Order: sequence, then structure tokens, then C-alpha cells
Amino acid sequence: MMRQHKEYSNVNVFESARRPLTSSFLADLAVLGVAFVWGASYPVAKGALFYAPVLILILYRFLITTIVMAVAARHEIASISWGDCIRGIVLGTILFSIFVAETYGIASTSAMNTALIISLCVIFTPVIDYGLSGRLPPTGIVASAAVSCIGVGILTGGIGKFSPGDALVVGAAILRAIMAVSTKRLLAGRPISSAALTAIQGSAVATLTCVLAVAQSGIHGLIVNATFQFWGAVAFLSLFCTIAAFYIQNAAVRKSTPTRVGFLMGTEPFFGFVLAHLLLTESLTATGLIGAGLILAGTFTGIFFESRT
Repeated sequence: MMRQHKEYSNVNVFESARRPLTSSFLADLAVLGVAFVWGASYPVAKGALFYAPVLILILYRFLITTIVMAVAARHEIASISWGDCIRGIVLGTILFSIFVAETYGIASTSAMNTALIISLCVIFTPVIDYGLSGRLPPTGIVASAAVSCIGVGILTGGIGKFSPGDALVVGAAILRAIMAVSTKRLLAGRPISSAALTAIQGSAVATLTCVLAVAQSGIHGLIVNATFQFWGAVAFLSLFCTIAAFYIQNAAVRKSTPTRVGFLMGTEPFFGFVLAHLLLTESLTATGLIGAGLILAGTFTGIFFESRT
């Protein structure tokens, strides 16, 4: 009887040890899934722009996001303070600027370039964070940023061939970094839920986009006579790249570590680079591959040094 009890106990210990490993493995797979989906968003958005202009794509993407998140977070939204609401609107305005720059950039450059250049936000974020704190970034982060910037120069063919679309994507990467730092500073210790924050940010993006679109093309410009491909792209970008990815990433962080999640999310530009070639048949060149390799190397090295500070 004692032996049976001991064996049963050993089984329990084995099962309890295996569950965290399985849970962590599934969390890692989920984060890789998010990176894959976000990587796919660049060629999908590029394809959608064949059927509708930039502002219309952004408008309907965030209109769907706002409706879904507002319903999901209706109780949290009803109880948030005006101060937190204003913070959400400020962050939503930054998010609006990101998507305008990024989507106009995609329209003017390749999806490959967009996926790789936007990854510079991983390098820009600690640089801006250290700068606002009045400190110099560690040498490793500065070196990683230099390697990534050299990679961008090679990828785009140098300053002389640096297109306006590439410049817009660099601006979007800087804005993403500003967004990350601003979110950390504005929401530190605040009780607002992530779901409510997403709904407020989405409503700010949708409202600002609608105002800008009406100013450009009038109210009739909001009407889209597009194909199933466009609406399928909008649904994918809204439901998978914004809502589902947001929840999966937050859930994964609870089962893993921020550093591990950061490394896994660093695969996003790789997926974007590969999928742009497969889905849009964008050409691969030796120079482009060297530039891509330097950007990815700088990004992963920057994540490594940032995690050690």
C-alpha cells in the first residue's frame, strides 16, 4: 500500500512538473503565432490597398476593432475615470499617427521593406526610454541600433534610393517606440483595463481617420465598392492582427517572461519578409538579404542587451 502511494505521488509530481512545461511551450507557440500573423499583416495590407485608399483601410479596420472591444469591455468602460479616458485618447492619437505613416509607407514601398524597417522600433524604444530618463543607453544597444541602421541602408539601396515610403515606415517605427514609452509612463499604476484601453484607442483612431477622410474626399468617399478580397483583408487585420493577437500576447506573458516573449516577437519581421515574397512574389536579391540579415541581427542583439540591463 505504501509503495502504491509512493508511486502515485511520483506520478503527481511528474504531472505537475510537466504541466508548466507544456503550458510554457503552448505559450511560446501562441506568441510565434502572433508574430506570424503580424508578419502577414504587411502583405495583406499591401494587397488591400489595390482596392481602397489608405484612410479607408485604416477606418474600417479600427471601426470593427472598436465595436468588438467596446462590447467586450462595456462594463470596464463605464467605470473608468475621465483622466484615464484622456490618457487613452492621447495614446489613440499616437496610434493613429503610427498607422497613417505605416500604411502610407506600405503603399509607397515594398511589404518586405516595411516588415523589416518597422522592426527598428525594438531598438528605438530603449534609446528613447533612456533619453527621457536622462541616461545614455548601454553601448550594446547603441551598437545594435547602428547595425540595424546599416542594414536599412543596404536594404533600401542607400540614401540616394531611400524612398518616401521607406522614410514613412522609419517614422512609424519611431512612433511605435514613442507609443511604447508613453504607454508605460502614462498608465503606470492606473486601474484601466487593457480591453477598455484598446476600445478607447480604437475609437480615437477611427474618429480621426474618418475626419481626415471626409476632409479629403467628402462623406461619399467613405463608401467602398470593393471586392471580397478587400473585406477579407479588413476582417483579417481587425480580428486577427489587432484583437486576437492583443489577447494572445497578454495571456502568453502571464505564462512566460517578457524577455522570452520579446525574443519570440522579434521573429515578426522575418515572417513579414518571407510572406511578402510568397504572397506578393516580391523579389529577393543578395543585397536585400544582407540588409535583412543585419536588421534582424541588430534587432535580436538589441533585445538581448536590453534584457540584461
